[in-house]
Amino acid sequence: MAAGRDAVKLTDEELTEFLDTNMKVQVATNGPDGFPHLTTLFYVMVDGQMFFWTYGKSQKILNLRRDPRITCLVEDGTDYFELRGATIFGKARLIEDFDTLVDLGGRVATLMAGGADLGEFGDQIVQGQARKRVGVIVEPEKIASWDHRKMTAPPGGN
Repeated sequence: MAAGRDAVKLTDEELTEFLDTNMKVQVATNGPDGFPHLTTLFYVMVDGQMFFWTYGKSQKILNLRRDPRITCLVEDGTDYFELRGATIFGKARLIEDFDTLVDLGGRVATLMAGGADLGEFGDQIVQGQARKRVGVIVEPEKIASWDHRKMTAPPGGN
């Protein structure tokens, strides 16, 4: 039987399901002053890698142009014995091709709209946004994960 950290680690299948069914990620980049720059964004998984987009002039893109290292946190749960999450440490690959941004940005927009068809007007909005944005594919180097639901709660609760 696994002990410690291994006992709560997500399996590969659980990690895939967890990342595929969430939509918000906390993203940390290295700021010019040495402090982490932290923000929350909507994301989608594309071929097993995280994708998000943001304004090309944003601080996070300026940071990633200077230093491509990135840390991403996806988490959920309220009580201690419900907490699940994954931290992805990796490098950011910037996407600036318009057609690719329309495709991948459209996926993010559709997710944000609850899966609804955006229609022609939505497609026009995505195309307009793609002209101002840069996409980021997170190429993972290391992933840490946890699922406290795998733990046994002590008698009497938390």
